[in-house]
Amino acid sequence: MTDQRRVSYFYDAEVGNYHYGQGHPMKPHRVRMTHNLVVNYGLYRKMEVFRPRLVSPTAMTRFHSDDYINFLKVITPDNMQDYIRQLQRFNVGEDCPVFDGLFEFCQLYTSGSIGGASRLNENMVDIVINWAGGLHHAKKAEASGFCYVNDCVLAILELLKKHERVLYIDIDIHHGDGVEEAFYTTNRVMTCSFHKFGEYFPGTGDVKDYGYNEGKNYAINFPLNDGMDDKAYRSIFRPVVGKIMEMFAPGAVVLQCGADSLSGDRLGCFNLSVKGHADCVEFVRSFGVPMLVLGGGGYTLRNVPRCWTYETAVLTGENVKDELPFNDYFEYFGPDYRLHLPVSNMENINSPEYLDTTKSQLLEILRDVEPVPSTQIQTGQVESQLNPRSMQMEVDTPGPDEGDPDKRITHEDTGRKEHASELAS
Repeated sequence: MTDQRRVSYFYDAEVGNYHYGQGHPMKPHRVRMTHNLVVNYGLYRKMEVFRPRLVSPTAMTRFHSDDYINFLKVITPDNMQDYIRQLQRFNVGEDCPVFDGLFEFCQLYTSGSIGGASRLNENMVDIVINWAGGLHHAKKAEASGFCYVNDCVLAILELLKKHERVLYIDIDIHHGDGVEEAFYTTNRVMTCSFHKFGEYFPGTGDVKDYGYNEGKNYAINFPLNDGMDDKAYRSIFRPVVGKIMEMFAPGAVVLQCGADSLSGDRLGCFNLSVKGHADCVEFVRSFGVPMLVLGGGGYTLRNVPRCWTYETAVLTGENVKDELPFNDYFEYFGPDYRLHLPVSNMENINSPEYLDTTKSQLLEILRDVEPVPSTQIQTGQVESQLNPRSMQMEVDTPGPDEGDPDKRITHEDTGRKEHASELAS
């Protein structure tokens, strides 16, 4: 056992009941399998376990358009033919199908992320886990890449109510495009994505895409080729993230842990072991900054629970045996019934020279980030006066007279009030 942190874990037993449709690679059942392993390893005893209180549709419109959220609320497999135009407009249909309970599913995974961010804001906990979240491709008014509501963006907006700066790190094999796009013009959120690039969904995330306007140098992209292994990944992740922590000094970190970067993923083409993937989680945890840890991609059903269960152990500071405990889905994990599996013998197409060159480019971009003033400077001014960082998109930050941190300020354009997720124990 290593050092322990206060960890909260969000899970709703309903999440595994939703089904994208026959043959679709995204299977919410993997979250239920993960939870079952977490319970059978006894890790739940090391965390506070919460069922998320469902957020209102209005809370989702802090990022998404009203039209889009209203559409997600009303669309069903039975009435689809009445909404042909909207299905095309909102990119719902193939990758992002309409299925029974679609909006409730979105509410479930989003509520864990917003509720987790709210719990971090209250300083009740050091780390929050929501394996159902991490759906990073959704846009303001468009579904994309199996994602409908972008819980990552909504959680970051919640964290910005308290924290001057929030860091988003994405180790899914796909570029975290929805989150990067949402915060591309602000220096209050830095996004950092390590992903497969080149004839691969979503096609964005070039190293030269590093933010715009106030957000210039605040989007960090590490484009990669097939075959990334543990050693290569560690050689780039640690220096880049270490430099970000030094220069940007975030008040909170959102870590998206898509498991499709693992070896043997149905849609992925990297070669990471569970330990290699979890090494990223362990490194981010080592900084002692409040963390919201989310799921994401991951399409080989037997491997995703292995990964997220081991990362739950890492986050709680517990050692777990390689031999899997008996659980409700034991047959999925045969023939070895072990937590850790060998990686494949695929070639790593990323040369050390390419990785070094790209790493140097990113470290150069990070050198241009305005360093955060040292906390030792006593000027009598609050930090936001010392270091004004403008926010291009609308972010509701509580003012000095707003006693209740769970209340959002009224939007001037609509006169609407929104309320944060509340926690149900």
